Amino acid sequence: MTLMPIDYDAIKSWRIEPKDHSFTARDTMLYALGLGLGGDESRPEDLSFVYERGLQALPSFAGVLGYPGFWLQDPATGIDWKRILNGEQGLILHRPLPPEGHVIGRTRVEEVVDKGADKGAVIYTVRDVVDAVTGDLIATVTNSIFARGDGGFGGPATSGIRVLPPPPETQPDHVVDHPTVPQAALIYRLSGDYNPLHADPAVARTAGFPRPILHGAATWGIAAYALLRALCGGSPARFQRFDCRFSAPVYPGETIRTEIWSLKPGSAAFRCRAVERDIVILNNGIFEFAAG
Repeated sequence: MTLMPIDYDAIKSWRIEPKDHSFTARDTMLYALGLGLGGDESRPEDLSFVYERGLQALPSFAGVLGYPGFWLQDPATGIDWKRILNGEQGLILHRPLPPEGHVIGRTRVEEVVDKGADKGAVIYTVRDVVDAVTGDLIATVTNSIFARGDGGFGGPATSGIRVLPPPPETQPDHVVDHPTVPQAALIYRLSGDYNPLHADPAVARTAGFPRPILHGAATWGIAAYALLRALCGGSPARFQRFDCRFSAPVYPGETIRTEIWSLKPGSAAFRCRAVERDIVILNNGIFEFAAG
């Protein structure tokens, strides 16, 4: 079936229903398990993210709170959803996350960029995660979604939104390796992202991959965890802002290496590699954190 070009005005004004989201300690632990925490006996401090006694929420857990679901799968969008990938993802944490609570996610389309008929489109979204009782803003989650099959619709060629700088060309100051397990995507999807690209081999092949890939948001969460370890002493209260660009997919079972450069106090640059293929998978990363 050939899809019609997407309608810029329709996507730009697309109403994404607010997501009412109550989460429990079990959800918080399941998210951390989906990133692979809890399997390293040399890091007993990680137990605080996967065990109910003294439980803490990983800062990147905000990325799944109030998640609106796979709205791009709606046929009315006109988007070839089987060919979409994460482009960039960012987080501003306005206050530490509780291990359980009740929030509302309010997502809006910020811009839709036309890269050209043979280059695809980029859809930028912003999600405000607010406390359902007080209305206080907890986190702001930004995304860009690369729709590989949907360019050439006549939209703007640039966004003017955010530019992420490349990392320095020097040796990194910190390196953190994090192995993933073959079933990592099947665990991570239980936190709310049920895109079949990450579970169904037939869908993965249709999208051009030999097998299901790990969620970009899971790779993003692993990078956030590595930065938390290396620069924040494992303290979520010090985590402030985190942005990066997705540059290549990860296959479950690969080792993710996070390379970190310290910049001015309270900020760092980073990128991630899939060790087994020696390929950059996250790039142009920036991180801001509070002093300890």
